[in-house]
Amino acid sequence: MTQKLETAESSTEWRFTWESQSHIPTLRLFLFNSSTNPSTQCHNLTVHLSLPHSLLLLTWTAAADAAVVSLCVPMPRVLLDDESPVSFKALDDHIEVKLALLLPVDHSIVLNFESLLSLGEMRLDEDEDNGLKPLSVDSDVKSLSSRGEVHFYCRSCSYKLTASPLSTFVEMPSVNWREVADNWFGNCCCSFGEVSEKLVAGYANSYTSKMGVCLVSSTNITLCKDDLVGCEFPDSGVCERRDNESDASGECGPKESELAPGSNVRCNEIPKSENKEKYVDASCKSDATEDEDKSEGVPHRCSESDCSVSESRKEWDGDCDDMESHAQNYDGECCSHHLSKSSSEQNTEILKNHKSLLNGYLENIFMVRSSNLSVDVEWVEFFCPHCSSLLGAYPCDNGGRLIDGGVRLFKCNIATSLPVGGTRDVFRKYTLERMFANQLLECAKDQLSYRTVVKDLKLRSPMLQIVLINTNSWSGTGHCLATQGNTEPVPKIDMHPVIKVLFSECSSSTEAQLRMLEDSVTKDVVEEVFMLTHQIEELMKFLSARRDTLPPSCSSLEGLSLSSIPM
Repeated sequence: MTQKLETAESSTEWRFTWESQSHIPTLRLFLFNSSTNPSTQCHNLTVHLSLPHSLLLLTWTAAADAAVVSLCVPMPRVLLDDESPVSFKALDDHIEVKLALLLPVDHSIVLNFESLLSLGEMRLDEDEDNGLKPLSVDSDVKSLSSRGEVHFYCRSCSYKLTASPLSTFVEMPSVNWREVADNWFGNCCCSFGEVSEKLVAGYANSYTSKMGVCLVSSTNITLCKDDLVGCEFPDSGVCERRDNESDASGECGPKESELAPGSNVRCNEIPKSENKEKYVDASCKSDATEDEDKSEGVPHRCSESDCSVSESRKEWDGDCDDMESHAQNYDGECCSHHLSKSSSEQNTEILKNHKSLLNGYLENIFMVRSSNLSVDVEWVEFFCPHCSSLLGAYPCDNGGRLIDGGVRLFKCNIATSLPVGGTRDVFRKYTLERMFANQLLECAKDQLSYRTVVKDLKLRSPMLQIVLINTNSWSGTGHCLATQGNTEPVPKIDMHPVIKVLFSECSSSTEAQLRMLEDSVTKDVVEEVFMLTHQIEELMKFLSARRDTLPPSCSSLEGLSLSSIPM
Protein backbone atom coordinates (compact mmCIF):
# COMPACT_ATOMS: atom_id res chain seq x y z
CA MET A 1 0.00 0.00 0.00
CA THR A 2 2.90 2.33 0.80
CA GLN A 3 4.38 1.71 -2.63
CA LYS A 4 1.07 2.58 -4.29
CA LEU A 5 0.82 5.86 -2.41
CA GLU A 6 4.36 6.78 -3.33
CA THR A 7 3.59 5.98 -6.93
CA ALA A 8 0.49 8.17 -6.86
CA GLU A 9 2.44 11.09 -5.43
CA SER A 10 5.25 10.78 -7.99
CA SER A 11 2.88 10.55 -10.96
CA THR A 12 2.69 14.32 -11.30
CA GLU A 13 6.42 14.32 -12.06
CA TRP A 14 5.64 12.56 -15.32
CA ARG A 15 4.78 14.90 -18.15
CA PHE A 16 2.97 14.04 -21.37
CA THR A 17 2.64 15.68 -24.76
CA TRP A 18 0.22 14.60 -27.47
CA GLU A 19 1.24 15.45 -31.03
CA SER A 20 -0.25 15.00 -34.47
CA GLN A 21 0.24 16.36 -37.96
CA SER A 22 -2.39 17.97 -40.15
CA HIS A 23 -3.93 15.56 -42.69
CA ILE A 24 -2.17 12.53 -41.09
CA PRO A 25 -4.40 10.18 -39.03
CA THR A 26 -1.80 9.33 -36.39
CA LEU A 27 -1.59 10.46 -32.77
CA ARG A 28 1.72 10.29 -30.87
CA LEU A 29 2.29 10.45 -27.13
CA PHE A 30 5.56 11.47 -25.48
CA LEU A 31 5.69 10.46 -21.79
CA PHE A 32 8.81 11.41 -19.84
CA ASN A 33 10.34 12.03 -16.42
CA SER A 34 13.74 13.66 -15.96
CA SER A 35 14.76 11.13 -13.28
CA THR A 36 13.68 7.98 -15.12
CA ASN A 37 15.29 5.99 -17.94
CA PRO A 38 12.39 3.98 -19.37
CA SER A 39 14.61 1.69 -21.45
CA THR A 40 16.25 0.25 -18.29
CA GLN A 41 13.73 1.02 -15.54
CA CYS A 42 10.38 0.25 -17.15
CA HIS A 43 10.01 -3.53 -17.53
CA ASN A 44 6.92 -5.36 -18.77
CA LEU A 45 5.43 -2.15 -20.12
CA THR A 46 1.74 -2.37 -21.00
CA VAL A 47 -0.63 0.21 -22.48
CA HIS A 48 -4.40 0.03 -22.21
CA LEU A 49 -7.10 2.36 -23.59
CA SER A 50 -9.97 3.28 -21.28
CA LEU A 51 -12.27 4.98 -23.77
CA PRO A 52 -15.28 5.48 -21.42
CA HIS A 53 -13.03 7.55 -19.12
CA SER A 54 -10.93 9.14 -21.91
CA LEU A 55 -7.76 7.79 -20.34
CA LEU A 56 -4.66 5.95 -21.45
CA LEU A 57 -3.39 3.57 -18.72
CA LEU A 58 0.29 2.59 -18.55
CA THR A 59 1.81 0.06 -16.17
CA TRP A 60 5.31 -1.38 -15.81
CA THR A 61 7.51 -3.14 -13.29
CA ALA A 62 10.34 -1.24 -11.66
CA ALA A 63 13.74 -2.91 -11.88
CA ALA A 64 14.85 -2.56 -8.28
CA ASP A 65 12.02 -3.87 -6.06
CA ALA A 66 9.61 -5.20 -8.68
CA ALA A 67 6.99 -2.65 -7.61
CA VAL A 68 4.18 -2.05 -10.11
CA VAL A 69 4.02 1.50 -11.38
CA SER A 70 0.86 2.80 -13.03
CA LEU A 71 0.01 6.13 -14.65
CA CYS A 72 -3.04 7.70 -16.27
CA VAL A 73 -2.78 10.04 -19.25
CA PRO A 74 -5.83 12.15 -20.23
CA MET A 75 -6.86 11.69 -23.85
CA PRO A 76 -7.48 14.59 -26.24
CA ARG A 77 -10.72 14.95 -28.21
CA VAL A 78 -10.01 12.81 -31.27
CA LEU A 79 -11.67 9.99 -33.20
CA LEU A 80 -9.64 6.84 -32.47
CA ASP A 81 -9.57 3.72 -34.57
CA ASP A 82 -10.08 1.20 -31.78
CA GLU A 83 -9.55 -1.74 -34.13
CA SER A 84 -5.96 -0.74 -34.83
CA PRO A 85 -3.29 -2.01 -32.41
CA VAL A 86 -1.56 0.37 -30.01
CA SER A 87 2.14 0.80 -30.74
CA PHE A 88 4.54 1.75 -27.92
CA LYS A 89 8.21 1.56 -26.95
CA ALA A 90 10.43 2.59 -24.05
CA LEU A 91 13.42 4.75 -25.02
CA ASP A 92 16.28 6.27 -23.02
CA ASP A 93 14.44 9.39 -21.87
CA HIS A 94 10.78 8.82 -22.74
CA ILE A 95 8.00 6.41 -23.57
CA GLU A 96 6.45 6.80 -27.00
CA VAL A 97 2.93 5.62 -27.87
CA LYS A 98 1.28 5.72 -31.31
CA LEU A 99 -2.47 5.53 -31.90
CA ALA A 100 -4.34 5.31 -35.20
CA LEU A 101 -7.08 7.85 -35.91
CA LEU A 102 -10.17 7.60 -38.05
CA LEU A 103 -9.79 11.26 -39.08
CA PRO A 104 -6.91 13.75 -38.76
CA VAL A 105 -7.11 16.18 -35.86
CA ASP A 106 -7.67 19.15 -38.16
CA HIS A 107 -10.66 17.59 -39.92
CA SER A 108 -13.81 19.71 -39.70
CA ILE A 109 -15.75 16.86 -38.12
CA VAL A 110 -13.19 16.57 -35.34
CA LEU A 111 -13.01 20.31 -34.77
CA ASN A 112 -16.80 20.49 -34.44
CA PHE A 113 -17.24 17.09 -32.86
CA GLU A 114 -19.22 18.11 -29.80
CA SER A 115 -21.44 20.52 -31.68
CA LEU A 116 -22.33 17.74 -34.10
CA LEU A 117 -23.38 15.64 -31.13
CA SER A 118 -25.52 18.53 -29.87
CA LEU A 119 -23.77 18.71 -26.53
CA GLY A 120 -24.51 22.40 -26.11
CA GLU A 121 -23.09 25.73 -27.17
CA MET A 122 -20.97 26.26 -24.08
CA ARG A 123 -18.17 24.17 -25.51
CA LEU A 124 -18.17 26.22 -28.70
CA ASP A 125 -17.57 29.35 -26.65
CA GLU A 126 -14.68 27.58 -24.95
CA ASP A 127 -13.23 26.73 -28.35
CA GLU A 128 -13.14 30.40 -29.24
CA ASP A 129 -11.42 31.24 -25.97
CA ASN A 130 -8.99 28.35 -26.44
CA GLY A 131 -7.83 29.99 -29.67
CA LEU A 132 -9.06 27.46 -32.24
CA LYS A 133 -10.22 30.31 -34.45
CA PRO A 134 -7.49 32.28 -36.25
CA LEU A 135 -6.72 35.88 -35.42
CA SER A 136 -8.55 38.21 -37.80
CA VAL A 137 -8.43 41.98 -38.22
CA ASP A 138 -11.79 42.03 -39.94
CA SER A 139 -13.37 40.12 -37.06
CA ASP A 140 -11.80 42.53 -34.56
CA VAL A 141 -13.16 45.60 -36.36
CA LYS A 142 -16.65 44.10 -36.52
CA SER A 143 -16.55 43.09 -32.85
CA LEU A 144 -15.32 46.51 -31.72
CA SER A 145 -17.90 48.32 -33.84
CA SER A 146 -20.70 46.14 -32.46
CA ARG A 147 -19.73 47.12 -28.90
CA GLY A 148 -20.79 50.70 -29.55
CA GLU A 149 -18.43 52.59 -27.25
CA VAL A 150 -15.18 50.97 -26.13
CA HIS A 151 -12.60 51.84 -23.49
CA PHE A 152 -9.12 50.31 -23.56
CA TYR A 153 -7.40 48.93 -20.47
CA CYS A 154 -3.94 47.77 -19.48
CA ARG A 155 -3.97 43.98 -19.44
CA SER A 156 -1.55 43.81 -16.50
CA CYS A 157 -3.28 46.12 -13.99
CA SER A 158 -6.72 46.86 -15.60
CA TYR A 159 -5.92 50.61 -15.65
CA LYS A 160 -8.25 52.57 -17.95
CA LEU A 161 -6.11 54.10 -20.70
CA THR A 162 -8.69 56.15 -22.60
CA ALA A 163 -10.21 59.41 -21.41
CA SER A 164 -13.52 58.75 -23.18
CA PRO A 165 -14.90 55.72 -25.04
CA LEU A 166 -14.19 55.33 -28.75
CA SER A 167 -16.85 54.32 -31.24
CA THR A 168 -15.11 54.64 -34.62
CA PHE A 169 -12.85 51.79 -35.76
CA VAL A 170 -11.00 51.61 -39.08
CA GLU A 171 -9.01 48.72 -40.50
CA MET A 172 -5.48 49.62 -41.53
CA PRO A 173 -4.13 48.74 -45.00
CA SER A 174 -1.77 45.89 -45.76
CA VAL A 175 1.98 46.38 -45.96
CA ASN A 176 2.14 46.39 -49.78
CA TRP A 177 -0.69 48.86 -50.31
CA ARG A 178 1.56 51.41 -52.02
CA GLU A 179 2.65 48.87 -54.64
CA VAL A 180 -1.01 48.11 -55.29
CA ALA A 181 -1.67 51.81 -55.85
CA ASP A 182 1.05 51.91 -58.50
CA ASN A 183 -0.12 48.71 -60.19
CA TRP A 184 -3.65 50.04 -60.56
CA PHE A 185 -2.28 52.80 -62.78
CA GLY A 186 0.23 50.58 -64.58
CA ASN A 187 -1.33 51.18 -68.02
CA CYS A 188 -1.63 54.91 -67.57
CA CYS A 189 0.60 57.10 -69.74
CA CYS A 190 2.03 58.62 -66.55
CA SER A 191 2.55 55.27 -64.84
CA PHE A 192 4.01 55.56 -61.33
CA GLY A 193 3.71 59.29 -61.75
CA GLU A 194 1.18 61.99 -61.09
CA VAL A 195 -2.04 60.02 -60.53
CA SER A 196 -0.46 57.36 -58.35
CA GLU A 197 1.50 59.85 -56.26
CA LYS A 198 -1.58 61.97 -55.61
CA LEU A 199 -3.50 58.89 -54.57
CA VAL A 200 -0.68 57.80 -52.25
CA ALA A 201 -0.50 61.27 -50.72
CA GLY A 202 -4.22 61.45 -50.05
CA TYR A 203 -4.24 57.89 -48.72
CA ALA A 204 -1.44 58.55 -46.25
CA ASN A 205 -3.10 61.76 -45.13
CA SER A 206 -6.39 59.96 -44.51
CA TYR A 207 -4.65 57.72 -41.97
CA THR A 208 -3.40 60.56 -39.81
CA SER A 209 -4.31 59.96 -36.17
CA LYS A 210 -7.58 61.62 -35.23
CA MET A 211 -9.19 62.05 -31.85
CA GLY A 212 -11.97 59.54 -31.30
CA VAL A 213 -10.77 57.22 -34.08
CA CYS A 214 -9.11 53.84 -33.49
CA LEU A 215 -7.03 52.42 -36.34
CA VAL A 216 -6.86 48.61 -36.19
CA SER A 217 -4.11 46.44 -37.72
CA SER A 218 -3.20 42.77 -37.38
CA THR A 219 -1.06 43.24 -34.26
CA ASN A 220 -1.81 46.66 -32.81
CA ILE A 221 -4.23 49.54 -32.64
CA THR A 222 -3.36 53.21 -33.12
CA LEU A 223 -4.91 55.85 -30.87
CA CYS A 224 -4.44 59.59 -30.90
CA LYS A 225 -2.24 60.63 -27.99
CA ASP A 226 -4.95 63.06 -26.87
CA ASP A 227 -7.32 60.13 -26.29
CA LEU A 228 -5.01 58.66 -23.63
CA VAL A 229 -5.05 59.71 -19.97
CA GLY A 230 -2.18 60.10 -17.55
CA CYS A 231 0.46 60.08 -20.30
CA GLU A 232 3.10 62.63 -21.24
CA PHE A 233 4.59 62.88 -24.71
CA PRO A 234 7.25 65.04 -26.39
CA ASP A 235 6.08 68.32 -27.91
CA SER A 236 4.41 67.76 -31.26
CA GLY A 237 1.50 68.85 -33.37
CA VAL A 238 -1.90 67.88 -32.05
CA CYS A 239 -3.95 65.10 -33.63
CA GLU A 240 -6.57 66.01 -36.18
CA ARG A 241 -10.03 66.43 -34.80
CA ARG A 242 -13.00 64.78 -36.41
CA ASP A 243 -14.94 68.03 -36.40
CA ASN A 244 -12.30 70.23 -38.03
CA GLU A 245 -12.87 72.28 -41.15
CA SER A 246 -11.67 69.68 -43.61
CA ASP A 247 -14.02 67.10 -42.20
CA ALA A 248 -16.94 69.50 -42.24
CA SER A 249 -16.60 69.90 -45.95
CA GLY A 250 -17.66 66.35 -46.44
CA GLU A 251 -14.28 65.22 -47.77
CA CYS A 252 -12.30 62.20 -46.74
CA GLY A 253 -9.12 60.59 -48.03
CA PRO A 254 -7.80 62.56 -51.01
CA LYS A 255 -9.41 66.01 -51.07
CA GLU A 256 -10.94 67.39 -54.20
CA SER A 257 -8.30 70.09 -54.39
CA GLU A 258 -5.56 67.46 -54.18
CA LEU A 259 -6.75 65.42 -57.16
CA ALA A 260 -5.56 66.00 -60.67
CA PRO A 261 -8.38 67.29 -62.90
CA GLY A 262 -9.92 64.37 -64.69
CA SER A 263 -8.74 61.73 -62.22
CA ASN A 264 -12.19 61.45 -60.59
CA VAL A 265 -10.89 59.42 -57.64
CA ARG A 266 -13.56 59.05 -55.00
CA CYS A 267 -12.72 58.68 -51.35
CA ASN A 268 -13.87 55.08 -51.30
CA GLU A 269 -11.68 54.28 -54.30
CA ILE A 270 -8.59 53.68 -52.23
CA PRO A 271 -5.94 51.01 -52.88
CA LYS A 272 -6.45 47.75 -51.10
CA SER A 273 -4.60 44.46 -50.86
CA GLU A 274 -5.97 41.24 -52.22
CA ASN A 275 -7.02 40.07 -48.78
CA LYS A 276 -8.61 43.25 -47.45
CA GLU A 277 -11.84 45.08 -47.98
CA LYS A 278 -11.71 48.51 -49.51
CA TYR A 279 -10.76 51.30 -47.18
CA VAL A 280 -13.51 53.32 -45.55
CA ASP A 281 -12.48 56.53 -43.90
CA ALA A 282 -14.12 56.68 -40.49
CA SER A 283 -14.00 60.44 -40.22
CA CYS A 284 -15.65 61.36 -43.50
CA LYS A 285 -19.09 62.88 -43.64
CA SER A 286 -21.90 63.18 -46.09
CA ASP A 287 -21.46 64.99 -49.40
CA ALA A 288 -21.35 68.74 -49.25
CA THR A 289 -24.64 69.88 -50.74
CA GLU A 290 -26.80 72.91 -50.62
CA ASP A 291 -28.16 71.54 -47.35
CA GLU A 292 -24.65 71.21 -45.89
CA ASP A 293 -25.67 72.97 -42.71
CA LYS A 294 -27.96 70.08 -41.84
CA SER A 295 -25.17 67.52 -41.94
CA GLU A 296 -22.28 69.66 -40.78
CA GLY A 297 -20.47 68.23 -37.78
CA VAL A 298 -22.21 64.85 -37.94
CA PRO A 299 -19.58 62.18 -38.66
CA HIS A 300 -20.54 58.85 -40.13
CA ARG A 301 -18.95 56.12 -42.23
CA CYS A 302 -18.63 56.42 -45.98
CA SER A 303 -20.96 54.48 -48.19
CA GLU A 304 -20.94 53.80 -51.89
CA SER A 305 -22.77 57.05 -52.50
CA ASP A 306 -20.92 59.20 -49.98
CA CYS A 307 -17.74 61.25 -50.18
CA SER A 308 -17.42 61.54 -53.96
CA VAL A 309 -16.03 64.49 -55.82
CA SER A 310 -18.44 66.87 -57.54
CA GLU A 311 -20.56 65.52 -60.37
CA SER A 312 -19.06 67.95 -62.87
CA ARG A 313 -15.68 66.27 -62.45
CA LYS A 314 -16.89 62.67 -62.67
CA GLU A 315 -16.12 60.85 -65.91
CA TRP A 316 -17.24 57.50 -64.63
CA ASP A 317 -19.11 56.05 -61.71
CA GLY A 318 -17.39 52.78 -60.84
CA ASP A 319 -16.21 51.61 -57.46
CA CYS A 320 -12.76 50.49 -56.34
CA ASP A 321 -12.94 47.18 -58.18
CA ASP A 322 -13.42 49.01 -61.49
CA MET A 323 -10.45 51.32 -61.10
CA GLU A 324 -8.16 49.09 -63.11
CA SER A 325 -10.41 49.20 -66.14
CA HIS A 326 -10.71 52.94 -65.66
CA ALA A 327 -6.93 53.24 -65.84
CA GLN A 328 -6.82 51.14 -69.00
CA ASN A 329 -9.33 53.42 -70.72
CA TYR A 330 -7.63 56.55 -69.54
CA ASP A 331 -7.50 59.00 -72.46
CA GLY A 332 -4.30 60.76 -71.51
CA GLU A 333 -5.90 63.71 -69.82
CA CYS A 334 -3.87 62.95 -66.68
CA CYS A 335 -0.73 64.15 -68.43
CA SER A 336 -2.30 67.36 -69.69
CA HIS A 337 -3.62 68.47 -66.32
CA HIS A 338 -1.58 69.48 -63.32
CA LEU A 339 -2.23 70.56 -59.82
CA SER A 340 -2.03 74.13 -58.83
CA LYS A 341 1.18 75.19 -57.14
CA SER A 342 -0.37 75.36 -53.71
CA SER A 343 -1.97 71.91 -54.03
CA SER A 344 1.27 70.42 -55.31
CA GLU A 345 3.22 71.88 -52.41
CA GLN A 346 0.63 70.52 -50.02
CA ASN A 347 1.00 67.01 -51.43
CA THR A 348 4.79 67.27 -51.27
CA GLU A 349 4.58 68.25 -47.62
CA ILE A 350 2.25 65.34 -46.90
CA LEU A 351 4.70 62.90 -48.41
CA LYS A 352 7.60 64.55 -46.60
CA ASN A 353 5.89 64.15 -43.23
CA HIS A 354 4.66 60.61 -43.84
CA LYS A 355 7.23 59.04 -46.17
CA SER A 356 9.02 57.34 -43.26
CA LEU A 357 5.73 55.73 -42.21
CA LEU A 358 4.27 54.87 -45.62
CA ASN A 359 5.85 51.44 -46.03
CA GLY A 360 5.12 48.80 -43.43
CA TYR A 361 5.11 51.05 -40.38
CA LEU A 362 1.68 52.30 -41.35
CA GLU A 363 0.30 48.81 -40.80
CA ASN A 364 2.54 46.96 -38.34
CA ILE A 365 5.34 47.84 -35.93
CA PHE A 366 5.14 44.64 -33.89
CA MET A 367 7.52 42.92 -36.35
CA VAL A 368 9.24 45.26 -38.81
CA ARG A 369 10.93 43.98 -41.93
CA SER A 370 14.24 45.41 -43.06
CA SER A 371 12.67 46.88 -46.20
CA ASN A 372 10.41 49.02 -44.01
CA LEU A 373 13.07 50.48 -41.72
CA SER A 374 13.76 54.20 -41.73
CA VAL A 375 16.59 56.15 -40.15
CA ASP A 376 14.19 59.08 -39.83
CA VAL A 377 11.98 57.26 -37.32
CA GLU A 378 12.82 56.39 -33.73
CA TRP A 379 10.32 54.20 -31.92
CA VAL A 380 9.87 55.07 -28.25
CA GLU A 381 8.40 52.43 -25.94
CA PHE A 382 5.09 53.36 -24.34
CA PHE A 383 4.45 52.09 -20.80
CA CYS A 384 1.34 51.95 -18.65
CA PRO A 385 1.23 55.10 -16.48
CA HIS A 386 -0.01 53.00 -13.55
CA CYS A 387 2.04 49.77 -13.51
CA SER A 388 4.83 50.64 -16.02
CA SER A 389 4.27 47.52 -18.12
CA LEU A 390 4.98 47.77 -21.84
CA LEU A 391 1.90 48.62 -23.89
CA GLY A 392 3.25 49.71 -27.26
CA ALA A 393 5.34 52.40 -28.94
CA TYR A 394 5.06 55.71 -30.77
CA PRO A 395 7.18 57.18 -33.60
CA CYS A 396 9.42 60.23 -33.14
CA ASP A 397 11.64 62.06 -35.57
CA ASN A 398 15.35 62.66 -35.04
CA GLY A 399 14.48 65.69 -32.92
CA GLY A 400 12.43 63.60 -30.49
CA ARG A 401 9.04 64.97 -31.62
CA LEU A 402 6.02 62.80 -32.37
CA ILE A 403 5.60 62.30 -36.11
CA ASP A 404 1.88 61.68 -36.44
CA GLY A 405 0.53 61.97 -32.90
CA GLY A 406 -0.47 58.29 -32.91
CA VAL A 407 0.39 55.75 -30.21
CA ARG A 408 0.52 52.08 -31.26
CA LEU A 409 -0.78 49.71 -28.59
CA PHE A 410 -0.13 45.99 -28.99
CA LYS A 411 -3.24 43.85 -28.79
CA CYS A 412 -1.51 41.32 -26.54
CA ASN A 413 -0.96 44.02 -23.89
CA ILE A 414 -4.38 45.64 -23.73
CA ALA A 415 -8.02 44.71 -23.14
CA THR A 416 -11.29 46.14 -24.40
CA SER A 417 -13.39 45.46 -21.30
CA LEU A 418 -13.27 44.32 -17.70
CA PRO A 419 -12.58 41.77 -16.43
CA VAL A 420 -9.46 41.36 -18.54
CA GLY A 421 -9.73 38.19 -20.62
CA GLY A 422 -13.50 37.98 -20.19
CA THR A 423 -15.90 37.01 -22.94
CA ARG A 424 -16.43 40.66 -23.92
CA ASP A 425 -12.70 41.32 -24.24
CA VAL A 426 -12.17 41.41 -28.02
CA PHE A 427 -8.40 40.92 -27.68
CA ARG A 428 -8.54 38.03 -25.18
CA LYS A 429 -7.17 35.58 -27.79
CA TYR A 430 -4.09 37.68 -28.50
CA THR A 431 -0.79 36.71 -26.90
CA LEU A 432 2.77 37.70 -27.72
CA GLU A 433 3.60 34.22 -28.98
CA ARG A 434 0.47 33.86 -31.15
CA MET A 435 1.06 37.24 -32.76
CA PHE A 436 4.70 36.33 -33.39
CA ALA A 437 3.76 32.96 -34.92
CA ASN A 438 1.27 34.55 -37.32
CA GLN A 439 3.73 37.27 -38.37
CA LEU A 440 6.50 34.69 -38.81
CA LEU A 441 4.31 32.61 -41.11
CA GLU A 442 3.32 35.67 -43.12
CA CYS A 443 6.95 36.69 -43.48
CA ALA A 444 7.97 33.18 -44.57
CA LYS A 445 5.15 33.10 -47.13
CA ASP A 446 6.07 36.47 -48.61
CA GLN A 447 9.84 36.06 -48.59
CA LEU A 448 10.01 32.28 -49.22
CA SER A 449 12.53 32.05 -46.38
CA TYR A 450 12.24 29.78 -43.37
CA ARG A 451 15.25 31.19 -41.53
CA THR A 452 14.81 34.46 -39.65
CA VAL A 453 17.02 36.54 -37.41
CA VAL A 454 15.22 38.81 -34.95
CA LYS A 455 17.08 42.05 -34.23
CA ASP A 456 16.64 44.82 -31.71
CA LEU A 457 14.62 47.64 -33.25
CA LYS A 458 16.78 50.38 -31.71
CA LEU A 459 20.29 48.92 -31.72
CA ARG A 460 19.86 46.82 -34.90
CA SER A 461 21.80 44.00 -33.18
CA PRO A 462 20.81 40.31 -33.58
CA MET A 463 19.18 38.72 -30.52
CA LEU A 464 17.36 35.59 -31.73
CA GLN A 465 17.70 33.16 -34.62
CA ILE A 466 14.58 31.24 -35.73
CA VAL A 467 14.27 28.36 -38.21
CA LEU A 468 10.73 27.40 -39.19
CA ILE A 469 10.58 23.60 -39.65
CA ASN A 470 6.91 22.58 -39.35
CA THR A 471 3.73 24.59 -39.78
CA ASN A 472 1.23 21.71 -39.61
CA SER A 473 1.54 20.42 -36.04
CA TRP A 474 -1.10 20.05 -33.36
CA SER A 475 -0.17 19.63 -29.72
CA GLY A 476 -1.60 19.24 -26.22
CA THR A 477 0.41 18.85 -23.01
CA GLY A 478 0.00 18.36 -19.27
CA HIS A 479 0.95 16.19 -16.26
CA CYS A 480 -0.05 12.61 -15.63
CA LEU A 481 -2.67 11.47 -13.11
CA ALA A 482 -2.34 8.88 -10.37
CA THR A 483 -4.35 5.70 -10.63
CA GLN A 484 -4.80 5.49 -6.85
CA GLY A 485 -6.44 8.06 -4.59
CA ASN A 486 -7.28 10.51 -7.38
CA THR A 487 -10.73 12.04 -6.84
CA GLU A 488 -10.42 14.98 -9.23
CA PRO A 489 -12.26 14.86 -12.58
CA VAL A 490 -10.21 13.98 -15.63
CA PRO A 491 -9.09 17.22 -17.30
CA LYS A 492 -10.01 17.75 -20.95
CA ILE A 493 -7.03 18.01 -23.25
CA ASP A 494 -7.46 20.18 -26.35
CA MET A 495 -5.17 19.90 -29.33
CA HIS A 496 -4.01 23.31 -30.56
CA PRO A 497 -2.30 24.21 -33.84
CA VAL A 498 1.37 25.08 -33.35
CA ILE A 499 4.41 25.80 -35.46
CA LYS A 500 7.66 24.02 -34.68
CA VAL A 501 10.83 26.07 -34.75
CA LEU A 502 14.52 25.72 -34.05
CA PHE A 503 15.96 28.67 -32.18
CA SER A 504 19.12 29.97 -30.57
CA GLU A 505 19.90 33.11 -28.62
CA CYS A 506 22.53 35.20 -30.36
CA SER A 507 24.04 36.25 -27.03
CA SER A 508 25.53 32.75 -26.79
CA SER A 509 26.90 32.83 -30.35
CA THR A 510 30.57 33.36 -31.11
CA GLU A 511 31.84 36.21 -33.25
CA ALA A 512 32.43 33.81 -36.12
CA GLN A 513 28.84 32.55 -35.91
CA LEU A 514 27.51 36.10 -35.87
CA ARG A 515 29.57 36.98 -38.95
CA MET A 516 28.20 33.92 -40.76
CA LEU A 517 24.71 34.97 -39.77
CA GLU A 518 25.20 38.49 -41.14
CA ASP A 519 26.63 37.05 -44.35
CA SER A 520 23.51 34.90 -44.73
CA VAL A 521 21.35 38.00 -44.29
CA THR A 522 23.37 39.86 -46.91
CA LYS A 523 22.94 36.97 -49.36
CA ASP A 524 19.18 36.89 -48.69
CA VAL A 525 19.44 33.37 -47.29
CA VAL A 526 18.15 34.58 -43.92
CA GLU A 527 15.33 37.11 -43.50
CA GLU A 528 15.83 39.77 -40.82
CA VAL A 529 13.04 41.37 -38.80
CA PHE A 530 13.08 43.92 -36.00
CA MET A 531 11.19 43.99 -32.70
CA LEU A 532 11.32 45.86 -29.41
CA THR A 533 13.89 44.55 -26.94
CA HIS A 534 11.39 43.73 -24.20
CA GLN A 535 9.27 41.64 -26.55
CA ILE A 536 12.25 39.68 -27.86
CA GLU A 537 13.30 38.87 -24.29
CA GLU A 538 9.79 37.69 -23.41
CA LEU A 539 9.70 35.60 -26.57
CA MET A 540 13.01 33.92 -25.72
CA LYS A 541 11.71 33.04 -22.26
CA PHE A 542 8.61 31.50 -23.79
CA LEU A 543 10.58 29.45 -26.32
CA SER A 544 12.89 28.14 -23.60
CA ALA A 545 9.93 27.18 -21.40
CA ARG A 546 8.24 25.33 -24.28
CA ARG A 547 11.30 23.12 -24.66
CA ASP A 548 10.11 21.25 -21.56
CA THR A 549 7.06 19.92 -23.42
CA LEU A 550 9.28 17.34 -25.15
CA PRO A 551 11.95 14.96 -23.82
CA PRO A 552 15.58 16.09 -24.13
CA SER A 553 16.29 13.76 -27.06
CA CYS A 554 13.52 15.48 -29.06
CA SER A 555 14.23 19.09 -28.08
CA SER A 556 17.37 19.91 -30.07
CA LEU A 557 18.74 19.53 -33.58
CA GLU A 558 22.08 20.54 -35.09
CA GLY A 559 22.98 22.71 -32.11
CA LEU A 560 19.64 24.56 -32.10
CA SER A 561 16.87 24.12 -29.54
CA LEU A 562 13.51 22.76 -30.70
CA SER A 563 10.37 24.49 -29.47
CA SER A 564 6.79 25.19 -30.54
CA ILE A 565 4.63 28.30 -30.71
CA PRO A 566 0.81 28.25 -30.65
CA MET A 567 -0.94 29.82 -33.62
